[in-house]
Amino acid sequence: MNMTEKQTPEDSKLTEEDSKADLENHVKVEAGDGANLSGDQTPQDVHESPLPTRLYKRRWMIVLLFSSYSLCNSYQWIQYGIISNIFMKFYDVEAFTIDWMSMIYMLTYIPFIFPVTWLLDKKGLRVIALVATALNCAGTWVKVASVQPNLFPVTFLGQFCCSFAQVFILGMPSRIASVWFGSDEVSTACSIGVFGNQLGIAIGFLVPPILVPNVDDKEELAHHIKVMFYITAGVATFLFLLVVFVFQERPNLPPTQAQATARSIPPEQYSYTASILRLLRNKPFILLIITYGLNVGCFYAVGTLLNRMIIEHYPGEEVNAGRIGLTIVIAGMVGSLICGVWLDRTKTYKFFMTGYLPLGFEFAVELTYPESEGTSSGLLNCSAQVFGIIFTICQGKIIDKFSTLAGNIFLCVFLLIGTIMTGLIKSDLRRQNANLLAKAAAERQMSRQDYGATALISKPQTPPSQA
Repeated sequence: MNMTEKQTPEDSKLTEEDSKADLENHVKVEAGDGANLSGDQTPQDVHESPLPTRLYKRRWMIVLLFSSYSLCNSYQWIQYGIISNIFMKFYDVEAFTIDWMSMIYMLTYIPFIFPVTWLLDKKGLRVIALVATALNCAGTWVKVASVQPNLFPVTFLGQFCCSFAQVFILGMPSRIASVWFGSDEVSTACSIGVFGNQLGIAIGFLVPPILVPNVDDKEELAHHIKVMFYITAGVATFLFLLVVFVFQERPNLPPTQAQATARSIPPEQYSYTASILRLLRNKPFILLIITYGLNVGCFYAVGTLLNRMIIEHYPGEEVNAGRIGLTIVIAGMVGSLICGVWLDRTKTYKFFMTGYLPLGFEFAVELTYPESEGTSSGLLNCSAQVFGIIFTICQGKIIDKFSTLAGNIFLCVFLLIGTIMTGLIKSDLRRQNANLLAKAAAERQMSRQDYGATALISKPQTPPSQA
């Protein structure tokens, strides 16, 4: 369990007057200068040596494996939407019905994120990873069995399984970064985790139009769709087996003092409900929830409706529609990686669009420290899903009734609102300040120990005859 997930009632609502005192209290724990949060430490505990920590090379394998199965899952989010006209023809359904193949990812997330975050706190990363990859694998094989024109409900069931798997994936990058990586690597690691999700969306834009050409013969079309589904199922199965045999819950030794201290704190001291209530009273975080939701929700709407927007003006250009989507996501992926490295060096947290994804996670951790990373990330993603559904439905109706231009102007208005609100967020970087104070506390402790040792050595010895 992470240190940030085990708080007592003393960690309730922070005010401007007591936030510094609260922060220093947590810093003592992070610096190894306190035993636990229950108040039962002894004076001897205060001067204990720092707990052992270590960075394992395996951490890179863990984050890359997570990134890979996140890729496989996010690819399927846009798998139907980018060739929506082809699936409309094959299953004989309306455009709005195919839009729900994307929006089911958003809708499923909203009610299930809270129990899944609770499960993460209780069971840990390995259980979450196993459930995620198992559900994703099951969904891909259900889709393989759905390639008949009269089996649209079956393919929807498969997509639902994959959307349920996403609940166990989307908010994990910041948690994996915290559990496995050092304090100067967490933003980079979080960016790598998000990179897989974005790369999956990019492949989802590019590959389906290539594998499934727009042909009139339904038997030939069924063959192409089945090939696409078989490839996805094979990859999902391989990744599930890798998680079973490779994915590790946490390193044997923690990467930071915060993680080292966290392992000794009893889990009953943490209240999930109290943590959520504290987060909802954090005004900068509430602003971030809204701006993150506006920004990422617009991206979800554009991704879902991109094929409809392009095909309306350029019939038969499904492949180029995919390439346009690919360009959008690649730009965001580059931004994500650059921003991750930049954040580890500068801790400046304001950017935009798909590069906002890892930034939003890490900024949330900074604003809500010492709360759970999984809870803050879950609330951010929940906001994005809500706005994504609203924007997708509204923009789709505007496009149908007015024009593509009107739909895009609709999104631009909300992006402008989100930009203004982002500028109003107070950059209260609690985790960064805690790290700085922790280092200072450790240096003071070492100075006292060095001074005491020097004084002991230099103290004159009393001759036995004078005793």
